[in-house]
Amino acid sequence: MRFLTVMMCSKILQPGSLVIVFETLLSSAATTVDEEKGNPCWQPRADFYVACILSCLPWGGLELFEQVPEEIERVMVGVEAYLSIRRHVSDAGLSFFEDGDETGNDVVEKDFLEDLWSRIQVLSNNGWKVDSVPRPHLSFEAQLVAGKSHELGPISCPEQPHLPSQFSATIYGQQKHEAELKYPLRIHRLNIFPASKTEDLQPIDRFIIEEYLLDVLLFFNGCRKECASFMVSLPVPFRYEYLMAETIFSQLLLLPHPPFKPIYYTLVIMDLCKALPGAFPAVVAGAVRSLFEKMADIDMECQTRLVLWFSHHLSNFQFIWPWEEWAFVLDLPKWAPQRVFVQEVLEREVRLSYWDKIKQSIENAPALEELLPPRGGPNFSYSVEDGRERTEEHALSAELSSKVKGRQTARDIISWVEESVFPVHGFETTLKVVVQTLLDIGSKSFTHLITILERYGQVIARICPDHDKQVMLIVEVSSYWKNNTQMTAIAIDRMMGYRLISNLAIVRWVFSPLNIEQFHTSDRPWEVLRNAVSKTYNRISDLRREIVSLKKGVISAKKTLAKAKAELDAAEPKLTLVDGEPTLGENSARLKRLKSHHDRAKEEEASVQDSLETKEALLVRAVDQMEALFLSLFKSFSDVLIERLPDASKVGTLQALKAIHLDEMAVDLEESSAMEVVNENGMSKKSQSNGGKASNGYDVGEKEQWCLSTLGYVKAFSRQYASEIWPLIEKLDMEAFTEDAHPLFRNAVYTGLRRQN
Repeated sequence: MRFLTVMMCSKILQPGSLVIVFETLLSSAATTVDEEKGNPCWQPRADFYVACILSCLPWGGLELFEQVPEEIERVMVGVEAYLSIRRHVSDAGLSFFEDGDETGNDVVEKDFLEDLWSRIQVLSNNGWKVDSVPRPHLSFEAQLVAGKSHELGPISCPEQPHLPSQFSATIYGQQKHEAELKYPLRIHRLNIFPASKTEDLQPIDRFIIEEYLLDVLLFFNGCRKECASFMVSLPVPFRYEYLMAETIFSQLLLLPHPPFKPIYYTLVIMDLCKALPGAFPAVVAGAVRSLFEKMADIDMECQTRLVLWFSHHLSNFQFIWPWEEWAFVLDLPKWAPQRVFVQEVLEREVRLSYWDKIKQSIENAPALEELLPPRGGPNFSYSVEDGRERTEEHALSAELSSKVKGRQTARDIISWVEESVFPVHGFETTLKVVVQTLLDIGSKSFTHLITILERYGQVIARICPDHDKQVMLIVEVSSYWKNNTQMTAIAIDRMMGYRLISNLAIVRWVFSPLNIEQFHTSDRPWEVLRNAVSKTYNRISDLRREIVSLKKGVISAKKTLAKAKAELDAAEPKLTLVDGEPTLGENSARLKRLKSHHDRAKEEEASVQDSLETKEALLVRAVDQMEALFLSLFKSFSDVLIERLPDASKVGTLQALKAIHLDEMAVDLEESSAMEVVNENGMSKKSQSNGGKASNGYDVGEKEQWCLSTLGYVKAFSRQYASEIWPLIEKLDMEAFTEDAHPLFRNAVYTGLRRQN
């Protein structure tokens, strides 16, 4: 659309043709949101059409109003009329900040389209003059006027899906979700810096620079250095480093998914720091500090992405950061989001380097060593070091180790376990000896782990055939790698890949009492859970892609078979009778070749059809597994939250939940005021010198923070896998999102799904 507009400016297209395109889109948009004639579920498409019109005007509004003022004025009136009948879009489910907290400047009165319309109106009032849009055609105006302009043929918009007669909130939600998938917002603004950093810009300039940056990110997503080069040389007459940082971070943190893999934005930010060494690194550092200040209100998914990005970014700049600025987090409770953020960044840095290097990087704040992950390696129960007493289990472990090193087969070891170990020592000892020993043999590297699981995974599968035993298996893996979160996640993920552990067993382990207590202080259980859900989802996605490809293959094979059959049928009748016997009238070799080609085509068609049926059967099974996984996951979430959340009558919002601890503190202070002891400074021993904030500067209690973090993950999982959850919504409504579930839990799910409550 913008290209057509610029061609109109260059006299290639007639302005009337462009207006007709605008009116076609506007008519379709107005019809879509009409409740009688259209389908309001598909408002995202209607909004997209109108955004297309408005986004053209900075590039061609001046020419349109000079050449066809009445027609373009009619379009403007139509846009205003559309905005008056459409529904305001609430982006709570896609907000960077939890519960629309205004400290994040994420709550605005206008949605994206309303905001763009207000910027266009200001531009119109300024006579369509905008310095950030180059107008190269003006240099050639004399020649262009003499050229011939062309009409643009008519365009048509696809019809919106039919609105079913049996309309319900569920159907509305499903269709709205489908529309949002096809027509997502290109950007969701993240206001990191104060307005003073961009106050010299006109309102429309922000939109134009964002469009430039998003275009460059799109077209150069395979060429990071060229991308950075173009981003630092936009054709605008003012500096825009702060806007560039906000735009990139808004894409990196865009919910539910960024347009490209997060690593792409990491690389672009690195290259921009190198391209603008005097300016951009300071801007990025300012963005990090600003986001860190608001960490308690940032969406859980965004927090995870920030941890991964920041640790990776620092790893490319020698892990240099003024950690002394953040040393105060040690005075915060262990559950404070800022403290957890620093802890997780350091843990990820250790993964990207090594423990001593990261300890050295925080030498300006040595106390932060307390937040580094444990330095130790594997926690092998049957190590003979440190003068440990050798037990019978040590002997069994040593015997198993010698069998593995002696290359005995999995079948031999299974026989040994079933005949000599299990009957004598019982299940728990057998499991511990086998798992700990095999993990220890495979602990030298990732390759060693893969090799041991490939060769002896059958031994583990034989010992742990059901969910209960698989949960115990995960406990042993976690125990062995208790000092290494990364290896815990990798080992469990690989075991799931080899079908030694089911996703349901992983859910049960994550929601076991030991892990539940870490929900607000560690990413360890969440990383394992994310991997399990992601692997299940990716299996379905891969099968769907393969099925689409095989269906195309079936159609192609049928066409090939039909063609081969037609050629064979055409050749076969050409026979003559000699002495009453049929004889080939043409070259018999050609007929044999055609018959052979037909037979091969028939075999190929049958083979592809069999493959398709096999994949479809696997998909049905995988979808059933995904359904069972989500039922188990959301039931587990509901159960643990109902135990810990205050009564629904006391808390209706996340803000109310956050305030509980403060209210309790206030009551405690009032009750104890008569008994307070005044110290030498005339200050109560119970009073707070930091302005009344409790918990050493973080005033949310541990129980409340546990609930906030868990609800944040509920929303994140619901949002990320909404496409798989919506088809199951009726079953989930009956079994997980019931009236017995806590309203805050249901609200977190509904917000993630962007479903009306």
